Amino acid sequence: MRHEEVAAFMASAYGKLTGNTAVCIGVFGPGATNLVTGLADAHLDHSPVIALTGLVPHRVKGTGAEQEINQIALLAPITVYNEVLSDVEQTTSLVTQAFKRAILSRGVAHIGVPNDVQKLPYEAEPRPFQGSIANVAYLQSPRLIMEAARIINISERPVIIAGWGAMGKGPAVLNLAKKISAPVATTLRGKSLLDGSEPLYVGCHGSLGTTAATELVLKSDLLITIGCSFSDLTMIPKKRTIQVDIDPLMIARRYPVEVGLVGNSSEVVPALSDAVDSKMRGEYMDEVAKLKNTWMELLTFEYDDKSKPLRPLYIMKILSDEISADAIISVDTGENLWWFGRNFSMRSTQTHVMSGILGSMGFGLPGAMAASLAYPGRQAVCITGDGGFSMVMADLLTCTKYELPVKVFVLNNGQLGMIMQEQRTENYPNWATDLRSINIAEYAGICGAVGIKVEEPDDLRSAIRKALDVKGPALVDIITDPKRF
Repeated sequence: MRHEEVAAFMASAYGKLTGNTAVCIGVFGPGATNLVTGLADAHLDHSPVIALTGLVPHRVKGTGAEQEINQIALLAPITVYNEVLSDVEQTTSLVTQAFKRAILSRGVAHIGVPNDVQKLPYEAEPRPFQGSIANVAYLQSPRLIMEAARIINISERPVIIAGWGAMGKGPAVLNLAKKISAPVATTLRGKSLLDGSEPLYVGCHGSLGTTAATELVLKSDLLITIGCSFSDLTMIPKKRTIQVDIDPLMIARRYPVEVGLVGNSSEVVPALSDAVDSKMRGEYMDEVAKLKNTWMELLTFEYDDKSKPLRPLYIMKILSDEISADAIISVDTGENLWWFGRNFSMRSTQTHVMSGILGSMGFGLPGAMAASLAYPGRQAVCITGDGGFSMVMADLLTCTKYELPVKVFVLNNGQLGMIMQEQRTENYPNWATDLRSINIAEYAGICGAVGIKVEEPDDLRSAIRKALDVKGPALVDIITDPKRF
C-alpha cells in the first residue's frame, strides 16, 4: 500500500467480509500511528485483524531514540491483545494467542517486534489451527428460546430489526418473518441482508431510514433485534424487546430487554423459528405493503434524470440498476453514504461493507480493494465522495500496480457535503466545507486506470457500464449537485 492507513482499512474490511483475519504491518513510530485509524475501525466494528509493528531496538528503548513512541500504550485502547515479542522463543505462542484473541474476541491483536529481535534466526513447526481454537457456533438454552417464542406468540405487531450480526443469515431471518407475519427492517450495516424487492423488507431504520420502517417500529408492540449494535444512527426505541446477539455484553446495551438470547444468529434464529407458532396477520401485512408502496412512490417522485449537476438520488438509481447482482460494494463515509442508505436498492446476493461505528472517511477505496482480493470472481465496487476519495487517492496506484479490477464511483460535489448539512442542521453558518476540485477522471488516467468524467445526466448509464466492463481498475467522476437538499 502507499499508506499504512489503507493497509489497516483493508485488513478491517477483509475481516468484516470474510470473518477471517488479515495482517497489516507498519514500522515503528509513524508507521504505527498511521495504522491507528484503520485499526480503530476494526476494533469498533469487531473485525478480526492482526497488526505487526516494529519497535526500537532494546538497547535504546526509553532513551528518546528516533521515531520511538510508546506503541503498546498507543494501541492499548483499540486492541484485544497487545504484546511485545522480546524473545524468539515466544514467537509461536504469541502468534497463536494473537490469532485466537482476534477471532474469538473479534478485534485487533497487535504484536510489536523490536528491531534487534527481527534480525534473529528462528525455526519452528507451525502450530496447527485445527484443535487450537473453540467453535463459536453456540445456542442459548431451550428454556429461554421457549420463553422468547411465548412472547412472540402473544404479540400482535412484531417487527424484526436485523443488523450486521445477522449478515449471511438472510434466509433464516426471512423464514422467521414469514412464519410470524412480521416486517423486517435493517440497520444501515445490515442493508444487504435482504433483497430490496422482498415484500416483508421495509428498508433501513434510523436517521438514514425509510418512513415505512420508522412508522412500523413506532407502532410495534414487540421488537426482535438480531445482531444490532443499537448505535445512535439506528435509533432503536425503548420497546418490549427480544434481543439476539453473540456478545453477552451487547444484551440490554441501551435498556432492559424481555429476553436476551446469547448465541450465533445462525443457530438461534432457526431455533426460534422452530419454536414459534405460525401467524396469519392479513390486516397487518396489508398495512406493511401500503407503507412500503408509499415509500417507493416517494423515491420515484424524487427521481430526477434531467437536473444538472446530477442529483444523488438519480445516481443511486442508475448504480442500483447497473451494478452486478453479486457485487461487493464498499461505501465511504460522507454524504454519499446517506444517499446509498436511503436510495440504493440492494439485492440479496450483493454485499456491502463500510466503516460502521467509527464512521471514518477514506474507507471506501480500501474496502473495495480488500473485496477484490477476497472475492476475485465478484465485482468490487467503491461508492465514495470527492472528500473521502482524496484522503486515500494515492492507493489508486496500488490498484493499477496489482491490476485489482476495482470500480470507483465518485460523487464529486466539491464539498464536504455531510459536514455542510450537519452545520446547517445545527443552525451554524457554513464554514470550511468547500473543496478545491481537480479532474479526478484525468488523475485516474495518470495512475493507469480508466477514468471517465460525467457531467450530463444522459451520459451516466453508459459511463457506468463502460467502467464495469473494463477488465482492470476504473473510476467514474460524477459531477454531483451540492445543493440537493
